[in-house]
Amino acid sequence: MHPVSRLIVDIMDIAKWVTRLPATEFDYLALMGALQEYKRPRDKVSKLLRRGDIIRIKKGFYVLGPILRKTPGVCREILGNQLYGPSYVSLEYALSRHQLIPERVETVTSVTMHKSKLFATAVGNFSYQQVKLGYYSLGILSQTLDDGRGFLLASPEKAIADKVYFSRGFRDLDDLRVFLFADLRIEQEDFRGMDVGFFQELAAVENRVSLKSLSELAREYS
Repeated sequence: MHPVSRLIVDIMDIAKWVTRLPATEFDYLALMGALQEYKRPRDKVSKLLRRGDIIRIKKGFYVLGPILRKTPGVCREILGNQLYGPSYVSLEYALSRHQLIPERVETVTSVTMHKSKLFATAVGNFSYQQVKLGYYSLGILSQTLDDGRGFLLASPEKAIADKVYFSRGFRDLDDLRVFLFADLRIEQEDFRGMDVGFFQELAAVENRVSLKSLSELAREYS
């Protein structure tokens, strides 16, 4: 076949299945649905992987290759929710996204009710820390993208509380001040605007000295 003809066939073939995918990020069932007209869909998956048209993030979960994406990159927050769940994006990544810390954070950090995990993927690293149900369910925001898709993100208060939850060595409020304002470099004015009642609710749900200290410090700055 002439190279130009082959290119046209490839473009038509790609259009046939890409348009049936729900998004740039998709699972195996969605991929099989998009490939339902092919006689051997599993063989087609292998071919798409070899060509880089799709990239396997983990078993049963994929993203489109760079050339086929409608946007420059995948939504890593959505991937964070979908790779291992239920979960919400929090800790350093959420603190950076809320512009509470100056650093740009590459690993998508999340909180889950399942065992802690780390996924190293072709589109970055995703880490998960485990908490209990009562604590998990508080302070989660639903974020919606322009295309209608959404993901779960910790509120600014919950992201701070989660970071404190998984940290150690706070002997008193001075230690906590150093951690928040010197180590994490959260601006005191930003902390001053936090919801004191939320910190109190968390401390009541999860009986940890560090969370009670965080609640006390928030009252001091209110």
